[in-house]
Amino acid sequence: MFYAQLFVNGLFQGLVIGLAALSITLVFGIARFPNAATGDSMTLGAYAALAAHKASGSFIVAGLGAAGATGIVLLLAYWSVFRKLANRSVVALLVASIGIAFVLRAALGVAFGHGQQVFQVPLSRPYLFGGLRILPLDLQMALVALVTLIAVFGLLYLTAIGRQMRAVADNRDLARVSGIRPGRVMIALWLLAGAVAGIAGMMLGMKTIVTPEFGWEMLLPAFTAAILGGIGSPVGAVVAGLILGAMQEVSTPFVGFTYKIAIAFLIMLAVLLVRPRGLFGRVEGVR
Repeated sequence: MFYAQLFVNGLFQGLVIGLAALSITLVFGIARFPNAATGDSMTLGAYAALAAHKASGSFIVAGLGAAGATGIVLLLAYWSVFRKLANRSVVALLVASIGIAFVLRAALGVAFGHGQQVFQVPLSRPYLFGGLRILPLDLQMALVALVTLIAVFGLLYLTAIGRQMRAVADNRDLARVSGIRPGRVMIALWLLAGAVAGIAGMMLGMKTIVTPEFGWEMLLPAFTAAILGGIGSPVGAVVAGLILGAMQEVSTPFVGFTYKIAIAFLIMLAVLLVRPRGLFGRVEGVR
């Protein structure tokens, strides 16, 4: 029962990792580079949610604030930096995203200070399910994650802009000659990726302590989930996030809380060595 409890706790943690990995894989699938600013975008989302929650007292408003603020900031980053480097190498874009991450972290430190902040979440008794203890907050967070995933996948698979985004991800040149305007697709991409990262940051902040550095620490698990699921696969990112979250929690009695993040590195290394395309990735030929 002890390990079953850890497994369930890991699934809730995996939802946060899965959303962060979804943001990474959306950017990689369409803009074709690994966005290292995802972790600090989560931090921005957490602080925006904190400010919105303090002003309104509503977690729904906090979620909308996190999604809106992070989406707008990443869109500004696209317009001011990534669009100007669009024809440069992947390395140039990766380095630029690292720079944006440092700028975001420094700006948040100046604006909110480096002290620890927490969400004012009311205390509540856990529910009991066959001996498993589940906090109401975890169920609420799972609902938020589910609504977010339904919205993202609904946009990707049921709307015109979603079909255009998938067309650009499959073949950018063919999409361009088909009349799809890449500019519109990129605006939608960065708003969507930012909103997902912002909500992931709010969820993480509700479970832990918010500091300017806490999103950066989630970058390794998020990238691991994106690679494990198959880079560019939205479904794979979410599934891999759940798997990674559960594995990290179950391994805690063996490696300790501090070092469980090393599990993410070992899994990423194993995937890159054994199955580089991940669980849901496609084999791509290179001529």
